[in-house]
Amino acid sequence: MNHQSENNKKLNTFFSEEYQSLKSYVNSRLKASVNRDAEDIIQDVALKLFSGADRYSPINNVAGFVYHAVKNKIIDVMRATSKTPPYPIENIDFKLNAFVELLYDTESQAYSEEMHGELKKAILGLKTDYRNIIIAVDFEGYNYREISEETGIPVGTLMSRRHRAISQLYKTLKSKQETIN
Repeated sequence: MNHQSENNKKLNTFFSEEYQSLKSYVNSRLKASVNRDAEDIIQDVALKLFSGADRYSPINNVAGFVYHAVKNKIIDVMRATSKTPPYPIENIDFKLNAFVELLYDTESQAYSEEMHGELKKAILGLKTDYRNIIIAVDFEGYNYREISEETGIPVGTLMSRRHRAISQLYKTLKSKQETIN
């Protein structure tokens, strides 16, 4: 039996039997929106896999093959829609509060509006590499691996930059808080 018909048969059987599991997997990875529908993603992946089945060597682990393709498609969709913030812009204060809690390891209600303003200024005052990593990780929701793949900067370097940025923010805001109090 040739590879094309064998691969098509395996893929067809897998998609028929595991469609709901695939749909659950995709939904667990992202929330549905206009641009992010689980069924659309699965259908795009299925179309691509079926149309290219003759180019693949025999597929032995169909589940792993399909789930890997679905995972890659999810990443592509998330990157394509990441030009807009993954949260409504009116929730920036919520993100800022969460960042204050991270910075001070305490509830953000303990800090005044003036301190929130100082935090915004301090973030904008960071050197570009530090500011970019803080915004990407803490406000836009990217993880280090995604940033590394996009920029070519090693994950360890990104983690170090974020750590140093948080340290600088903490020092800057500690002196501002002492001045305010």
